[in-house]
Amino acid sequence: MSKTSKKARGRIGAVAAIGILALVLGADEPKKTIEAAGLSFQAPVSWKSIPTPSASMRKAQLQVEAVSGDEFPALLVVYAFPGGAGTVEANVKRWQDQFRDADGNPPKIVSKTVKGKNVEVTRVETSGHYKPSAFPGVAPEPERDNARLLGAIVVTDKVGYFLKFVGPDKTMNSIRPAFDDLISTLEIGEK
Repeated sequence: MSKTSKKARGRIGAVAAIGILALVLGADEPKKTIEAAGLSFQAPVSWKSIPTPSASMRKAQLQVEAVSGDEFPALLVVYAFPGGAGTVEANVKRWQDQFRDADGNPPKIVSKTVKGKNVEVTRVETSGHYKPSAFPGVAPEPERDNARLLGAIVVTDKVGYFLKFVGPDKTMNSIRPAFDDLISTLEIGEK
């Protein structure tokens, strides 16, 4: 076999590996529509829908398997609060306070406004030691080291929607492009 043929096969193999990785992480994967109390969005098919607790503000939950080396899956929870749930800033601060940096302080948080399909979205990101808040009627989540939050907040006159996606840092970094793609599809059915 010639050197050119080996190089071509190597390139084809590399392209195939990148394509498979993109599918695993959800970037170019087929999408499914998720409906959550008037909010809809497109999520990768591989993100497994799991049941929500009854009588809860949790309107949808999706689980993403951990990448190699991470010990637990990522969980996206979609909350809907009729009448809202405080200001966007207060909710960003609440998420920040669930994390600690190496010195035990609230870590840096990145927050910016981006466009959904027909809404403005506040996109939030932070990382560190995760100590989740407890919610009545919901089993408590364990504390986790090296966790990352990717979040999205959509506020309408009637409802505040909060997409809280937490998982191990490596897994969350790998699915960040798919999450940003999801944000671009956020749509309110009735404003």
